[in-house]
Amino acid sequence: MTTLCFDFGNTRLKCAVFINRDFAEEVVLRNDSAEELESIIKKYQPQRSILSSVVDHNLAVEELLKNKTSFHKLSYDSKLPVTSPVGKPHTIGADRLAMVVAVVDLYPRRHNLVIGLGTCITYNFVNKYHQFIGGSISPGMEMRFKSLEHYTAKLPLVDADWNFPLLGYDTKTNIQSGVITGMAKEIDGVIDLYKEKFTNFNAHLTGGDLPYFDPLLKNKIFADPTLIYKGLYAISEYNHDPKT
Repeated sequence: MTTLCFDFGNTRLKCAVFINRDFAEEVVLRNDSAEELESIIKKYQPQRSILSSVVDHNLAVEELLKNKTSFHKLSYDSKLPVTSPVGKPHTIGADRLAMVVAVVDLYPRRHNLVIGLGTCITYNFVNKYHQFIGGSISPGMEMRFKSLEHYTAKLPLVDADWNFPLLGYDTKTNIQSGVITGMAKEIDGVIDLYKEKFTNFNAHLTGGDLPYFDPLLKNKIFADPTLIYKGLYAISEYNHDPKT
């Protein structure tokens, strides 16, 4: 069975192709037009689909998926293998739900901290009872680079680089070191705080900016760029299972 898992984020519109439970490939959409979606459906001939969206997307996408596949749209009303005992559970982002469902599916009955590196850094904690307690949100890498340019008179907009020095030797490398090293220390620091509060938990890193930070962290982590997709697939299966 082929399942398409769509992840519409603030930066990119993406889709993962699953053959049964196996992740096959990622597709980056050019836009959310019906024509773009038609071409993907025609190519992969999916039986099921799921959409996670944190943007105002073209609603024709949903209608097309409903007509062509057995479709599920991720929302707080979805059936989930986790509970969310928080003050306003309906405000939890769909991407965060997908991340915590993935780790519950892969590492059940464990405390799990999932760190998503996208437009924002999200810290998402789900306990061994499969309760998504919450976490925290801070600016992501691109947002930090842009804010330095936007809120100063003379600092330029700088792109990330794999090979930045710790001691910057010009404006560009000073900014790269400040943003990327600072984020790495933030992530390690947050993991350390969770270690003080919870014993025996897994820390997971995912998201588009993952490759910049995986080698910089001192804490042991599970790095998986496909974690959101795996969560979406698990949610799709859970909502199609008549036993749930």
